[in-house]
Amino acid sequence: MGMKRFVLIVLGSLLFIIPFWAWASEDHHPDNAQVAHLLDRITFGPAPGDVERVQNMGIERYLQSQLNPNTIPESPDVLQRLSQFQTLSMLPQDLQRQFMSNEIAMAKAQGLSPMEIEEKRKEARKRSRIILQEATEARLIRDIESPRQLESVMTDFWYNHFNIYGAKGLDMLWAGSFENQAIRPYALGHFRDLLGATAHHPAMLFYLDNWQSSVASDRPKAKKTQGLNENYARELMELHTLGVDGGYTQDDVIALAKILTGWGFCGPKRESPNRFDFCFNPRRHDTSDKLFLRHVILGSGYQEGEDALDILAKSPATAHHLSYQLAQYFVTDDPPESLVKKLASKYLETDGDIREVLNTLFHSSEFWDPRYDQSKFKTPYEYVVSSIRATGFPVYNFQPVYNELKQLGMPIYGYLTPDGYKNTKDAWLNPEAMMQRISFASALTTGRLYLERQMVMDGDQFKFRNGDERHPVEPDQLSKTLGNAFSQDTLKKLKAAPKGIQ
Repeated sequence: MGMKRFVLIVLGSLLFIIPFWAWASEDHHPDNAQVAHLLDRITFGPAPGDVERVQNMGIERYLQSQLNPNTIPESPDVLQRLSQFQTLSMLPQDLQRQFMSNEIAMAKAQGLSPMEIEEKRKEARKRSRIILQEATEARLIRDIESPRQLESVMTDFWYNHFNIYGAKGLDMLWAGSFENQAIRPYALGHFRDLLGATAHHPAMLFYLDNWQSSVASDRPKAKKTQGLNENYARELMELHTLGVDGGYTQDDVIALAKILTGWGFCGPKRESPNRFDFCFNPRRHDTSDKLFLRHVILGSGYQEGEDALDILAKSPATAHHLSYQLAQYFVTDDPPESLVKKLASKYLETDGDIREVLNTLFHSSEFWDPRYDQSKFKTPYEYVVSSIRATGFPVYNFQPVYNELKQLGMPIYGYLTPDGYKNTKDAWLNPEAMMQRISFASALTTGRLYLERQMVMDGDQFKFRNGDERHPVEPDQLSKTLGNAFSQDTLKKLKAAPKGIQ
C-alpha cells in the first residue's frame, strides 16, 4: 500500500479524540500525547506547528489564551479572505432589502404580471444563495485556519444548540447573520446575553414562527397570522434552557408563548430601513398577567419577555442542562454526574459565565481522566475539518468539502429540526459512514480533492489557477502534527506499514 496506507492509518486515528494523561502542574513540560489531547478537545484538531507551540507556551498559558480569544492576533490571511465576503457583516434587514425586496418592488411598480413577478422572485432567491455560500465558506475558513480555535469550537457548539435550518424561507438569508451576530460574539460570554441575542434575531423569530404569534383577535380584518403560536416557547425551554426534564408544564409553555406575543420583526412601513429588524408590536401582545414557572409576570408588554429570559437563564435546571451538554461535548457521551454538578455550580456562582464554566471543565479531573480516552467519536464536521487542519492545506476550493459533509449527513446550516445535530458516537458510527470517511482520507492525503485550487477570471471565463497539480500529504510531517500520540495498536500498524510511494 505504500505511503497511502501509512497516511490512512495516521488519519484513521482522527476518528476518535486522541488519548492522553493529565499534566501534573502548570510548570510541568507536557509531552506530545498530553498536548495532542488538549488540541483535539478544545480545537478542531492540531494543525502543523501547534504541538510545538503549546509545548513552548505550556498548557495553562495556551488554554487561557484560547479562553480569551481577543488576546490572540487573528491570522492576516484569514482576515484578508473574510474581508472579501460582502454579505458577512450585513444586518438581516439589509440582506433582505438588497437580495429580495428591491427587485420585487420594482417589478410591481413596472406593472408586470403576477407570473412575471413570480419569475423575478425566483431569480432573487437564486441570487440570494450567495449569502449562504459566503457564510459557509467563512465558517470553514475560520474553523480550519484561525488560531482562535476555542472561539470557533464554541460558535459551532452554540449554533447547534440554538439550531436554525438555513433552507427555510428567509433563513436562507439570515443563517450566517444569526451565527456571526447572535452566536459568535457571545460564545464565551454570559449565557443570558447569548440567550437574548438569539431570542431577538429575526432568524430565530422566523424559524420557530414567533413572528406569527399574537393575542387572539376578534377583529373582522385580522390577518391569518393572528393567534398564539407555541413553537418558540416550547423549544426555548426544552432545548435552549431548562431541558426536557427541567420541571416545566404545558401551562408554562402556554404562559411563555403569551409572554412572547408581539416579539417579531418590523413590518414594511413604506420600506422602513428597520424592516425585518427586531420589533415589539404591542397590538399583538397578550396583556394579561401570567403565571410562569411559579413566577407571577404582570402584564407589562415587552419587558415580560426579558423577565422570562432572566428567569430561564438563572434556573438551576438550565445550569444542569447546559453543563450536561458541555460535559458530553468535551468529555464523554455519558458524562459523570460529578462533573455536571461541578459545572452547574460554577454556572450559578458566576451568573452563567460560559468562560468560567469552561475553565472549570478544562481543569477538572474528569476532563483529564484516562477512563475517557478515545471516548468521543468525531462528528462528520469535526472529522472533515480536523483532517484538513492536520494536512495544513488552505482551502480555496470548497466544493469537495460540501460534498463530503452532505454525503456524511452533516451539511452546514442543514439540520431541519431545532434539536440540532447529535454529537454522540451512536449517531455517526456505522459501516457505511466509516467507508465514506476512509474514502475521504484517501482522496485528501493523495491530493485528489484539489482543495488549493483557486478560481480566477481568465478573459470572460472562470478557470482554476492551480490546474491539476496534486499536493499529497507527507506522512512523517502528518505524524508530527498529530503529536505522534497514537495507541499501541496504531503504532504497530504504522511500524509495519511500508514507507515507499506507489
